Amino acid sequence: MLGAEVRVHLTFFFLILFILMTDPLQLTPAGVARSAGLAALIFAAVGLHELGHMVVAKRSGSRVRGVLLLPLGGLSILDPHEQFETVKDPVRETRIAFAGPLVSMALALASGAVFLSMAPAAELWAKPVITGKALVRSFFWVNTLLFGLNLLPAVPLDGGRVLRAWLTQRMDFQLASRRAVTIGNVFASGFMLAGAFWSSTWLIVLGLFMFMGAQMEGRTLMFQSMVESVNIEDIMLTHFSTLSPADTLEDALNQAVHSLQDDFPVVRGSDLVGVINRQTIVERLRQEGNGYVQSAMNKAFEIATRNESLMSAFRKLTGRGLTLIPVVDEERLVGIVTLQNLMHSMGLLFEFCNLVIVFW
Repeated sequence: MLGAEVRVHLTFFFLILFILMTDPLQLTPAGVARSAGLAALIFAAVGLHELGHMVVAKRSGSRVRGVLLLPLGGLSILDPHEQFETVKDPVRETRIAFAGPLVSMALALASGAVFLSMAPAAELWAKPVITGKALVRSFFWVNTLLFGLNLLPAVPLDGGRVLRAWLTQRMDFQLASRRAVTIGNVFASGFMLAGAFWSSTWLIVLGLFMFMGAQMEGRTLMFQSMVESVNIEDIMLTHFSTLSPADTLEDALNQAVHSLQDDFPVVRGSDLVGVINRQTIVERLRQEGNGYVQSAMNKAFEIATRNESLMSAFRKLTGRGLTLIPVVDEERLVGIVTLQNLMHSMGLLFEFCNLVIVFW
């Protein structure tokens, strides 16, 4: 969808089961088909809602890399640098955030007009308002709820993203995210308590979905913030082996076996002249026999400084399909970052975020 990877969260499948369980009479072939149709309409409403965000984000200069669809909306995944730049501009974030509710409002008006042309106005308010037995009416109410709910200032809803953007103008990004997530949890708890008080299963489920979305949003934002704030010098390898352009490929493979190092900077004197990895060494030996590192090394490599962020290193590695980035300081090689140790460090940060989010 507009070049972004779209994934559906597991809660959509729970939603189908919930629809079936709320009406035992639906447990027939026709009932199951109607329930699946209702779930498909909810999916379509959420997808179009999120498409509105993506179109406005693209026109604002931001590219959405991925979308995770939830029953209440979606979590858009931008490049972390673009994410922070967007959050720092509350007007831009507001414009992108409210694009989704406006799409939902337009869909609600259109489906409401279609329904009223087929049935009396009183039937639009018949209960249950969302049911597989009246799909057009249900589509109207699903979009109406998506519009109304996403105006609430609670993460992961659109209003919560606007709130976070404005809070970021007055405090640290992580603190602003924490406050927005906390408010989201308060709203989620309120819906669940109201559902228990009025015996409304739909309100309880709505609160659960909000709570799960708030946790995911908070975890994602904290992870992105930490990846941007941690410097390469904190995770780079300082004890490593180097190769010379004059080394033979057999010598290089022998060093790779004994050092358990897969990626090597190639140094001539004090100058960094290339990089090479074990896979390239093995492939050249198989195809051409023994030769020199100079003929097999990659001369088109990226370098980084010790003060760059982990996300900067990740973009350089993945953007060009590299496995090694030499780290230099005043033109002197001081360390290396490999894709393996970078992913390991990012994995540890993600696990840390999972632990921290519990205590928010």
